[in-house]
Amino acid sequence: MQTPHGVRGVHAGLAAVTMLVGSVLATAWLMAPGQAQEAPKTPQTLSEPETFSTITETTERSRALFVEAGKVLLHPRCVNCHPQDDSPRQGMDSQRHEPPVTRGPGDHGVPAMGCNTCHQTSNIEHARLPGHPAWHLAPRSMAWHGLSLGAICVQLKDPARNGGKTLAQIHEHMAHDSLVGWGWTPGLGREPVPGTQQIFGALMAEWVKTGAACPAP
Repeated sequence: MQTPHGVRGVHAGLAAVTMLVGSVLATAWLMAPGQAQEAPKTPQTLSEPETFSTITETTERSRALFVEAGKVLLHPRCVNCHPQDDSPRQGMDSQRHEPPVTRGPGDHGVPAMGCNTCHQTSNIEHARLPGHPAWHLAPRSMAWHGLSLGAICVQLKDPARNGGKTLAQIHEHMAHDSLVGWGWTPGLGREPVPGTQQIFGALMAEWVKTGAACPAP
């Protein structure tokens, strides 16, 4: 059955409005202070798990491994998508997202201002827009912004807050999830998280193996 011309016209109009909204938001993003190129810094290093083998006490070694992994967890590239409220953060100083957006009921934004209105399936370098197919906020239960590393550790281990994941599943997420991996390839002018996802995954694996001890909150 053919679609009536009027309905096709409405669909075309909605598509045009969506494209216009995306264009306006992208322009606002480019003009936002948080999108100015970040000042170059000396990159942090991320030590391999073997570095901590000289710590003979298992619990202390486990804590030291998590503190090292914390260089990634506490980096703004990660924390900015784990806000306490409904507003994503951006930049190395974790400013509120510009243009203003909100979490929405499924952590992917709200209709006409969903995350993928601007954030496409990959980084758009000429527009300085970060992107990934699954771009979204972490759930409220996994808010990290403003928390200590010890508090994040306790949260990660709590199935009531981590989405019902086991420690093995937490490791799998950290070591192989491609959205986590975006932190190492954040696009033009953005500081990546330290090390590599492979080293980070190895640290998390050894942390689990040694008892998943947490630093002090």
